[in-house]
Amino acid sequence: MATITSIAGGAPKPVFDRLGPIYHQRTGHTLNALYDTMSGIQGRVAKSEALDVLLMPVAMLDDYETACVVLAKGRSPLADIGLGVGIKAGDEVPDISTPEKLKASLLAGGSVVHAPPTATPSGAQSDKVLRELGFTGGPLKVIHKAGLAGGVAAIASGEAALGIFPKSEIVAFNGVTLVGSLPPSLQLVITYGAAITAASKVADEAAAFIQFLVSPEARKVWNACGFDEP
Repeated sequence: MATITSIAGGAPKPVFDRLGPIYHQRTGHTLNALYDTMSGIQGRVAKSEALDVLLMPVAMLDDYETACVVLAKGRSPLADIGLGVGIKAGDEVPDISTPEKLKASLLAGGSVVHAPPTATPSGAQSDKVLRELGFTGGPLKVIHKAGLAGGVAAIASGEAALGIFPKSEIVAFNGVTLVGSLPPSLQLVITYGAAITAASKVADEAAAFIQFLVSPEARKVWNACGFDEP
């Protein structure tokens, strides 16, 4: 039986937490699922860390395919994920339906947490949103933490009144409530894809794993975790 080492950002983690045991039960193969920021994944790839499947935004996989880091064969888009706003469970739900109302809710909360701008696409977009809303060092306290590195937990603990993260990271965390998606004009939809690394020693098993991730059964899990079809 093979061990497949995958690496992804934080957004797909809730999906893999549910699909990993099913995959092992069905195939006997073991999924060694790793998670990091996008900049962290790029660093691991640059160091030739032993990885079999990369799960990243498709534009990044395009670059890796051009550089022959991943194979064209077996690649597949997986799901779309947008950014949402989370609050501590039990707190009054703010109105974030328009940019103006989101700004007012942020001002009323006084603090917000999102991923570091240079670490993930969601962090870069969150930073852009705050700048577009006029928060450039004003009264709003801004905390930079990746979702899996304490960012979503900061919402649950009350360290931050609101948080902006991929919706899947918010819905998977006990003690945090998803208010809703960012207004359309401020939204970033990320299409995640999967690709086999050129250095993988279990390429056939990795290809079958990617097919499992796009099966109808797996699609239900993606959707339940806040993702949409690509």
